[in-house]
Amino acid sequence: MIIPSIDLVGGNAVQLVGGERQAIDAGDPLDILDRFSRVGEVAVVDIDAARGEGDNSELIAEMCRRARVRVGGGIRAAEQALRWLDAGAEKVVIGTAATPEFIGRLPSDRVVVALDSRDGEVLTHGWRVGAGRGLFDDLERLRGLCGGFLVTFVEREGRLGGTDLERAARVVEAADGASVTIAGGVTVADEVAELDRIGADAQVGMALYTGQLDLAEATAATLTSDRPDGFWPTVVVDEHGAALGLAWSDQDSLREALDSGRGAYRSRTRGLWVKGETSGAAQELLEVSVDCDRDALLFRVRQEKGFCHLETRTCWGEDGSLGRLARRLRLIREERPEGSNTVKLFDQPDLLAAKLAEEAAELASAETRAEAAHETADLIYFALVKAAAAGATLEDVASELSRRELRVSRRAMTS
Repeated sequence: MIIPSIDLVGGNAVQLVGGERQAIDAGDPLDILDRFSRVGEVAVVDIDAARGEGDNSELIAEMCRRARVRVGGGIRAAEQALRWLDAGAEKVVIGTAATPEFIGRLPSDRVVVALDSRDGEVLTHGWRVGAGRGLFDDLERLRGLCGGFLVTFVEREGRLGGTDLERAARVVEAADGASVTIAGGVTVADEVAELDRIGADAQVGMALYTGQLDLAEATAATLTSDRPDGFWPTVVVDEHGAALGLAWSDQDSLREALDSGRGAYRSRTRGLWVKGETSGAAQELLEVSVDCDRDALLFRVRQEKGFCHLETRTCWGEDGSLGRLARRLRLIREERPEGSNTVKLFDQPDLLAAKLAEEAAELASAETRAEAAHETADLIYFALVKAAAAGATLEDVASELSRRELRVSRRAMTS
């Protein structure tokens, strides 16, 4: 699959040719991240840190909060790597410092070793210094110690001349089961598809920034269909993963969805359609995923109103999830129905605080399964009222829990 890349210099997203000459200043990296993250994980590379010329730490911390990112560039101490993992980075990309001793201090499945090479020789210090070692020597030395490799063919980087597919295949073989991401020269969708076929992801920068390759084209290139019309079944889920319904996609609808950030699909009778344009049941597209067999899509969306044409939340009727409760509380906060006890809680923060303390104590003393379930339900209700009162959504809560799950450093539990 495609891994879009955001290289940072002085707080801006840039593209370099051969790791040296700046060819593009693309501006605000957060806007770019919002778009790129619609296809999944994004590579964020701190060029300044890699060169030893400052860093973009505060910006990258915000990017970790916003999307699924892998962070690289200038990580030369295990403490730095741990900080990024604790900040919510899916993975850290380690270059010059990637020794068995260094990697041994980190969770190996979240470490990607960056091997930057020019004509087969490994480079260090922001691609400026030859290490005197061969690419395949380092692959053999480090495989088994990390979750994956990022291999950049620096002589092709930023030149839009195509990547070296033959060498990429050799890298996949040498990685011996570790994941492989290839960067350097990937320009057209067919290369993304071929890398996917041989078992590698394609990290792409320049081709995306210049418009020679778009996200939909790159994603579609890896897909197959056994239907005469070539459509791909598209499972639509909400931000919590609850299924809303089934739709269909083709390359044009996928492009519209990824470009606009809306739920766009291919109707078998009406052609291209954007969810909610006429009904008001709009969708914000959060992320598109491809299934393991490369013949179906998953759209994760933020859904307004009901998804179904029958005006229910899902095509299987109303849902009974915590999401439904959270949406109901938000509606009560907005509409303020007369006589509602929930409105009373919104209006009296001291009362809400007292109820939270009371329910937490009751849950702490629960002994049976039934008691624990009952008191947990009470506490969750009051906690969601508190969150809604502050403008926090259930999605915000889930995102915070997900970031905590990614932490490596653990605080001691004290009484």
